Amino acid sequence: MRLLRSTDLALRVLMRLAVADEATPTTREVAADMDVPYTHAAKVVAELQHMALLDARRGRGGGLSLTAKGRAASVGAVVRAFEGDGDVVDCEGATPCPLAPACRLRGELRRAQEAFFASLDPVTVQDIVAAPTGTLLLGLPTVR
Repeated sequence: MRLLRSTDLALRVLMRLAVADEATPTTREVAADMDVPYTHAAKVVAELQHMALLDARRGRGGGLSLTAKGRAASVGAVVRAFEGDGDVVDCEGATPCPLAPACRLRGELRRAQEAFFASLDPVTVQDIVAAPTGTLLLGLPTVR
């Protein structure tokens, strides 16, 4: 399974903010730090804000900060939110699969997908920034 770019970016933004301490980088700064387009970062930040995982303040002295809920957020829940609950394969797409009525593969892939999410459920954002990751994140150069 391959994660969407937005899912990857959401997790990296949460990780970046988890080690920011009192700093409140802007969305533009986070986009530059992550080397992604500002518009893409802004969409991800808006969704994370909607999920109450981060606070975003505009204007002078504004910026992004992780909420307590964001720090304790389940990585599995974040991945589910960004990936959606769609099937791994599209059996009824533009060219429907002729095996769909009697296929067992779709159900097995759904179980595998759920196992993937379930393995991430007990992992929190705080867990994934523990040493040595947090230390490494702090050492990354920032673009200002």
